[in-house]
Amino acid sequence: MIKKLATLSERLDELNRLLSSEDATSDMDNYRKITREHAEITPIVEQFRAYEQAEADIREAQAMLADPEMKDFAQDEIENGKDKLEVIAAELQRLLLPKDPNDERNIFLEIRAGTGGDESALFAGDLFRMYSRFAERQRWRVEVVSASESDIGGYKEIIAKIEGFGAYSKLKFESGGHRVQRVPDTETQGRIHTSACTVAILPEVDEISDITINPADIRLDTFRASGAGGQHINKTDSAVRITHFPTGIVVECQDGRSQHANKAQAMQVLVARIKAKQVNEQQSKIASERRSLIGSGDRSERIRTYNYPQGRITDHRINLTLYKIDAITEGDMDELINTLASEHQADLLATLGEDN
Repeated sequence: MIKKLATLSERLDELNRLLSSEDATSDMDNYRKITREHAEITPIVEQFRAYEQAEADIREAQAMLADPEMKDFAQDEIENGKDKLEVIAAELQRLLLPKDPNDERNIFLEIRAGTGGDESALFAGDLFRMYSRFAERQRWRVEVVSASESDIGGYKEIIAKIEGFGAYSKLKFESGGHRVQRVPDTETQGRIHTSACTVAILPEVDEISDITINPADIRLDTFRASGAGGQHINKTDSAVRITHFPTGIVVECQDGRSQHANKAQAMQVLVARIKAKQVNEQQSKIASERRSLIGSGDRSERIRTYNYPQGRITDHRINLTLYKIDAITEGDMDELINTLASEHQADLLATLGEDN
């Protein structure tokens, strides 16, 4: 482990030199990869250097033990140093856990209304608002790619791109079935209704070339966009629908200002979905009996219930209940997201311990 950490320390120095060079941004794709790697290994190297410093402090204190006047002070320094080493070692172990290669990527957020009719569409709108508000708190950018609005509000389906460092790492556990229990505005007798939506979090693929798509495997249709967007929206066939025959995936995009922009955005979504499908198939093949506490991430799996009459949100994967539904649905999701991440991390550590 020490050898690996020393190698990472040297790599960080190299990355610092590359980022400070005059032509660092001449190749933006390479620049993004370098900054991503720099951000990933910096905290590890910082802890490793703190570990080395703590060891040096202990050696210095041990050298003072021979001096009778300094013995008590030296002994205290050694004990404090050992305690510090334990804390740093635990943090290093956490930082060295297997990383999801997609953690720092941008994402595509897909929300689809499920059972519950109009109330489900309204709930889809509430979920989109929740994630949008959370993204605002993170200073991330949210761009709607495609939206199918419901007649009474909300969405039958909405797809958005969220751009921000670590977006996938924060939101990857949101994939799955979300259920709401509340009294609809149209309910005259005050009965609680249950409806549901599915959420999918797809990491953006760096380059479309990462996935090979045979032009013969797709059909491109254009049509006139509908909905808000200015007078030009119904005058040209700017909306785009791409059908990928091998997977059956269909992507529509109509929020861009031109057919070219919509096609480019639709291709990005298509590639992200194909990649996610490939990853899910790979994970299914290698799945062991022990599954993550966070669940499979399958978008059909019920993961969370939003109970408005009781003001509570329950995440069924980790048996977490929070009585702060108003704050969470306004984007204050940190406690929920951090607890999910901690449980996942604890499960990884437990698995690592079993393997050792």
